[in-house]
Amino acid sequence: MSNEIYTDPAKRHDFVLLFDVTDGNPNGDPDAGNLPRVDPETMQGIVTDVCLKRKVRNWIDITNGSEANKKIYVQNKGIALNDLHQRAYKDLDIKPTGSKQKRDDVEKTRQWMCQNFYDIRMFGAVMTTQVNCGQVRGPVQMTFARSLDPVVPLDVSITRVAITRSQDAEFVEGGSSDDSESGGKTTEMGRKALLPYGLYKGVGFFTPHFARDTGVSAEDLSLFWQALQQMWDLDHSASRGLMACRGLYIFSHDNGLGNAPAHALFDKLTVKLSSEIEAPRQFGDYTVTVQDGSLPEGITLTRLVG
Repeated sequence: MSNEIYTDPAKRHDFVLLFDVTDGNPNGDPDAGNLPRVDPETMQGIVTDVCLKRKVRNWIDITNGSEANKKIYVQNKGIALNDLHQRAYKDLDIKPTGSKQKRDDVEKTRQWMCQNFYDIRMFGAVMTTQVNCGQVRGPVQMTFARSLDPVVPLDVSITRVAITRSQDAEFVEGGSSDDSESGGKTTEMGRKALLPYGLYKGVGFFTPHFARDTGVSAEDLSLFWQALQQMWDLDHSASRGLMACRGLYIFSHDNGLGNAPAHALFDKLTVKLSSEIEAPRQFGDYTVTVQDGSLPEGITLTRLVG
């Protein structure tokens, strides 16, 4: 287990995450036909914090999900949250009584959920549903990631040479151009949304006060940093294209309250597009600069990537 300052849950940490996408859709918008999310005023691409946390959860589940205290609460496997709450009551031998549950019982189940579920310890959760396990405010909070430059969402046509319904293969007299001379339809049409390229920047925060409440360990924090670096390689799909972590910069304070405002630390990192490039298509089109020689006293910068 690492004993570096950036894995110390008693210290405050502010971090910057850079990642890019090539010929893919990093985060589709269901209100826009699943096109990549964009800011309509600036046309900068957007990836939500929920999307990033989903990737972290999936990585933790795949790599450490078999461990008793590394389970994932918010899953995409059809498991009902109330069933997970029920496990806490059963394990603690407490009878659930809904909204009239005793405060002490709710607190006991809340602590049980924090101990057993990694994402609750790190991100928090609202568990005041039919089976009440209280609320948890997690120490890790992340913002939306935003592309450094405007992006151009594309909606391209694609074809499939396999038909869906058997009756589509039947000959239809006077059929369309999709019909072959000896049969019916031979192709299916579809759409695919993507960005040619986008470099995104997101920031996040680790608050030790909340970490003490949820029981975050140095191992938990180390796993989180690993997830931000490696989760992209376990999340490949045809729709996402090529996504990769391009930078992970952690500003660690020497105490729990912090030595400088987070925004002042984030301003130490600048990402600029090369002057001769009009339309970026690769990470090499950018220059990343970190003013690590002028950090405030008590701040340690760790470059895990970049």
